[in-house]
Amino acid sequence: MSFQSRLTCLAGCLAGGLALVAGAAFAADSDTAKLTKDPKNWAMQAGSMDNHRYSELKQINSKNAKNLTVAWTFSTGVLRGHEGGPLVIGDTMYLHSPFPNKVFAIALEDQSIRWKYEPKQDPTVIPVMCCDTVNRGLAYANGKIFLQQADTTLVALDAKTGNELWKVKVGDPKLGETTTNTPHVFKDKILTGISGGEFGVRGRITAHDINTGKVLWKAYSTGPDNELIVDPNKTMTWTDGKMAPIGANSSLKTWQGDQWKLGGGTTWGWYSYDPELNTVYYGTGNPSTWNPRQRPGDNKWSMTIFARDLDTGMAKWVYQMTPHDEWDYDGINEMILADIKVKGQPRKALVHFDRNGFAYTMDRVSGELLVAEKYDPVVNWATHIDMKSGRPQVVAKYSTDKNGPDVNTKGVCPSALGTKDQQPASFSPKTGLFYVPTNHVCMDYEPFQIEYTAGQPYVGSTLSMYAAPNSHGGMGNFIAWDAGTGKMVWSKPERFSVWSGALSTAGDVVFYGTLEGYLKAVDLNGKEVWKFKTPSGIIGNVTTWEYKGKQYVGVLSGIGGWAGIGLAAGLTKGTEGLGAVGGYKDLARYTELGGVLTVFALPDR
Repeated sequence: MSFQSRLTCLAGCLAGGLALVAGAAFAADSDTAKLTKDPKNWAMQAGSMDNHRYSELKQINSKNAKNLTVAWTFSTGVLRGHEGGPLVIGDTMYLHSPFPNKVFAIALEDQSIRWKYEPKQDPTVIPVMCCDTVNRGLAYANGKIFLQQADTTLVALDAKTGNELWKVKVGDPKLGETTTNTPHVFKDKILTGISGGEFGVRGRITAHDINTGKVLWKAYSTGPDNELIVDPNKTMTWTDGKMAPIGANSSLKTWQGDQWKLGGGTTWGWYSYDPELNTVYYGTGNPSTWNPRQRPGDNKWSMTIFARDLDTGMAKWVYQMTPHDEWDYDGINEMILADIKVKGQPRKALVHFDRNGFAYTMDRVSGELLVAEKYDPVVNWATHIDMKSGRPQVVAKYSTDKNGPDVNTKGVCPSALGTKDQQPASFSPKTGLFYVPTNHVCMDYEPFQIEYTAGQPYVGSTLSMYAAPNSHGGMGNFIAWDAGTGKMVWSKPERFSVWSGALSTAGDVVFYGTLEGYLKAVDLNGKEVWKFKTPSGIIGNVTTWEYKGKQYVGVLSGIGGWAGIGLAAGLTKGTEGLGAVGGYKDLARYTELGGVLTVFALPDR
């Protein structure tokens, strides 16, 4: 090729590249944000991009909720744990199931099935799913339904026909990687994560083009700075009472050798987005293995809140809740974005109820730590969070690292389930309070030496779980929380953990489900005003919508998930299910397997 030809090619290629960049920069945003602003829809799993799980609908209120009756039901045909909930856009509901991850489009008019999609997946993925074959729900944007299959396939379907539009693999089950999270659509991107912290996988989040599935950026939780997508001089963290740059190799310095390659930090929780800041927020899970002696150091950035620029993936700030985790206190729980008063001052806050038992209130713009308080009084593994360093002050008696391998550390509260697992809380802008489903469970924890084998469990610990001693005897509470002061407003005890996502509404009524299978409604003082026993235990999230002038409330029931894994998978040994089987053995007296959506409404006058 001549020099002139090379110049011509270079100019053309450069122009084409600029055109691509311009096209990417001006790619049309999705219609998701607009759809969430109409309370007749339930267009995202959390109802909104700020994870409020709140509805402006108020036809059903604290006075008339006692009159709710069943409007209709729908069986998914699957008998495993049903997490997440339905989406409703216009006159159509989109419903999912656990593995094999069926998708149904249901006409609200007569509940007929408009289309059904059932992917073909290799069943060998099932034993690689640590804590049941759950799926946390679908996403919608621009006439597409997005499904994150268990086998790590992200698929886009035509919302009208159910036909496949594109699909991409985001992981490899042979390495222990699976996917249980809901994908999240923000602007022109769809974000998804990875599960498998109990198999020594390396956590990450990926942003894909909603039209093609093309990977736009990928950010790991552990490893070198370029793979974390951090700027050592500009990505900030809370330290010594102020925000400061994380510095070079902030993750690598906290792992021994190449342990970061098996470092966990998975991303199977809920993501939120602030359009004004163009920032996405999410948490990372536990480090691998569960034997802390095998991975000395803080193990950054597992157990961490990340705030990233949506367009580039660049991390703006990070905060690690549980450095050198010794108890499996994954940090994946939802980040709720709320403009509230914190200690009397207005703040653009991020509120996070962590597995470790502390509720964190952060400034979501700067990353400053504002409040960190226990939201269950039995939490004992740490006395408090030091507000200057941001680090928990660990009680030596409950340190599984200090006590060492093959020593059974007893009476640790909370258990590895956390004071709250992934079951999402709700925020009411009307009351300014957060309504939180919680676990009231403690554990014995005995770590042991384990070697890594790809695709095999990499846990290295034996657990036993039980209701918090010297308390009300139950394993859960449903609470109201003031994140501005870090104080509990009220608490309602439950027999079992509250493993259902909450819903608050403008009708001054709050809904949640129980593991026995009750859907409950309480008023703003926590007084129970209504309950209904659904066919199976509820680990799904309560949603609401309006159709033809009538408000409906729906919830999936189908016992399973970590708390219900004994029933779901037929396990009987107390330490099986990572310790949950023994703790929840009494569940079998109150419920059985199921897979049903139950929809409620007020009677016609």
